Amino acid sequence: MPDSNAASILLVDDNPTNLQVLYKTLSDQGFHLLIARDGHVALQIARSAQPVLILLDIMMPEIDGFEVCRQLKADPKTAASAVIFLSALGDTTTKVKGFELGAVDYISKPFQAEEIVARVNTHVRLRALEVELEERNRELESENQRILSTMADAVCGLDVEGRITYANRSARRITGYRDDQLLGQDCAQFLFKPGLQKGEFAYDTIIDDLLSGKALFNIEVTLFANNATERLVAASCTPAMDGEHPSGFVIVFRDITEFRQSQLELGVAREQLQSQQQHLAHIERLSTMGEMAAGFAHEVNQPLTAISNYASVAVRFADKEPVNRDKLKDVLHKMGAQAVRASEVIQRLRDFVKKPVSGIVIQDPNDLIEEVIQLAEVDSRNNNVPIKFERLAKVTAVAVDNIQIQQVALNLIRNAMESMADSEHRHKGVLISLSDERPGFITVSVRDWGYGLAEDAEQKLFHPFYTTKEAGMGIGLSVCHSIMQSHQGEIGFSRNSDVGSTFYFTLPLQLDL
Repeated sequence: MPDSNAASILLVDDNPTNLQVLYKTLSDQGFHLLIARDGHVALQIARSAQPVLILLDIMMPEIDGFEVCRQLKADPKTAASAVIFLSALGDTTTKVKGFELGAVDYISKPFQAEEIVARVNTHVRLRALEVELEERNRELESENQRILSTMADAVCGLDVEGRITYANRSARRITGYRDDQLLGQDCAQFLFKPGLQKGEFAYDTIIDDLLSGKALFNIEVTLFANNATERLVAASCTPAMDGEHPSGFVIVFRDITEFRQSQLELGVAREQLQSQQQHLAHIERLSTMGEMAAGFAHEVNQPLTAISNYASVAVRFADKEPVNRDKLKDVLHKMGAQAVRASEVIQRLRDFVKKPVSGIVIQDPNDLIEEVIQLAEVDSRNNNVPIKFERLAKVTAVAVDNIQIQQVALNLIRNAMESMADSEHRHKGVLISLSDERPGFITVSVRDWGYGLAEDAEQKLFHPFYTTKEAGMGIGLSVCHSIMQSHQGEIGFSRNSDVGSTFYFTLPLQLDL
């Protein structure tokens, strides 16, 4: 249970599932969590509890997140509460609007637990630091010395020779030395020991810069504390100038040992998450191939049957005297062509289901989509839904993981065909088109004339384990969303004005071929 001094965080989302995910993710972080399911209730709770941080959904009925944020920032009681927007809308315009209204951050749906915890902890700490800084500024108006003594950062005053003349409380705490042990010591040699610094450390250059009046900021160095421990600190040093020459220096440093360690741990966690996402994507590809297995078996069986028949004919030609070489060659050529056809089908399957090694390659998007269409042709014939492709006229290139982007495209194409399986418009087929109208991106669109999407599709469609299929796992579109995020692209959909839906995804344009 969080104590009475725990930071209050208000979670606002009209989707109960999202609230449950957020609450479960943050429940063990030591915060006091508050919940609201609409904008009106959120404003009431915020004015009463004045939470440190508000996680605010954008898309809500009656009063959306943007309006809630505007009212929060206009009210002196709630203006100090930091706002993080939550939304599946990832376009730049939406984000810019949120920041203009006063939001401090933005978290995309579907949520990633590690990201939520990291961002919330960061902004809670930032808000705590802001509060502390505000308090220090008030103290500065009445008592400079007391502010220095209560600073979280270590502050040391140095004379022109670099000897310590003053050390605040944090300096004593971080270094482990008393005032009488610090005062009069050469700061660099006593605390930082230039000869023992790791990596590139240009001590002479640093001294020359300081003596010339240049301030130095955020130099990461090792501090050797009194208890024989080594602490990583970020140090800044500013000369106090007397005319053209320094009369002394002020050095400020903060302990970043745990911060750097947490960064390393976060990097490891991010790598593990990416590995799990790749594994999940591979499982989804295998699942897709399982669903398409019968069609591909038929696709391979046709050339194999032809090869068998041609082989029998070839034997008969070979047994006849004299041997008709021209006919025999013709049969053998046809047999070879069927073998190549079967090999190509099998190779496409192998390429699609394998786990990529390095992944990223430079690819013409037209060729990429045509390869996907070849994979989808089996489903196209089985569902009696044709596939039409409008190539991009201009030759361009994108840097992509071929297998993963093919997975996204194949998923959208198969979903489109399934939505049209019982449609009176199935003869229109699925239309795939490429566009470069959006600057810096190639947009791949998949249009169908099927039964359309549910009214709440925006809230659920890309969430893990949500599915409208009886035998579906509900990870297809969620995996697609993760793949597009890793490619710095977007995935979304729109409802057609007449019938059906159009799904799309974007790929950053890399260069012209």
